[in-house]
Amino acid sequence: MKIAPSLLACDFANLNREIKKVTDGEADYIHLDVMDGNFVPNITFGAPVIKSIRKCTGLPFDVHLMIDNPKRYIEDFVKAGADIITIHVEAENDIIGTLKKIKSYGVKTGISVKPNTKIEDIYPFLLDIDLVLVMTVEPGFGGQKFIFSMMEKIETLKKELKIQKLNPLIEVDGGIDEETVKIAANFGVDICVAGTSIFGKEDIFKAIKQLKGNT
Repeated sequence: MKIAPSLLACDFANLNREIKKVTDGEADYIHLDVMDGNFVPNITFGAPVIKSIRKCTGLPFDVHLMIDNPKRYIEDFVKAGADIITIHVEAENDIIGTLKKIKSYGVKTGISVKPNTKIEDIYPFLLDIDLVLVMTVEPGFGGQKFIFSMMEKIETLKKELKIQKLNPLIEVDGGIDEETVKIAANFGVDICVAGTSIFGKEDIFKAIKQLKGNT
C-alpha cells in the first residue's frame, strides 16, 4: 500500500516542517486538495502555494482538483510542480480535452468520483487516465467517516478494468485510519490518502509505518 498524506490536515503555519516530517516518514506521495468554494463547500489553496512548497520535498505531488472548469488551470498546476493531476468527472464538460491537456505536459492523469456518482460514469475515460480516485467521504472537509459501501464501486471498477485490459492505480480518499486502510487493501486499493490519521499524531513516522503495516 502506498500512503499519500493530505496536507489539508497539516499545520499550515509550519508547512515546510510538516512536509519534511512526512518525507522523512517515508510517505509515497504528497496529496494536495485544491478546493474553490464552488465545486465543494470549502476553499483551500491554489497553484501559488503548491509552487512555493515544491522545493520542500522530492516526493511526487498528487494534486486533486475539486474545482469547476479545471481545464482553465491545468498549465498553472503543471508549472507549480504537479506530478499527477486528478479532475472530477462531475466538474468538467470537456473531460477528454482536459485529460489530453494534462498529458500534453507529461503529467499523469487521474479522474475522481464522489460517493453519489456512479462508477460507470468514468468508463468512457479509462483509456486516458493513470489513476482512479474513489472518494470514500463527501469531498470538501477532512475528518469524515469512511463510507464502506464505496468498496462496491472498486469491485465494479476492477471488473471493468479487466474487461478493458487496463491497470490504472486505484486511490481512495476519506476516513482512512489503521482499520479502514486494511479494508481498502483487501479490495485492491493501491494508494490511500490519509489526513488526520497522520498529521493528528505526534509521531508521524510511526503513523505512516502503522498504516503501511496494516495492509
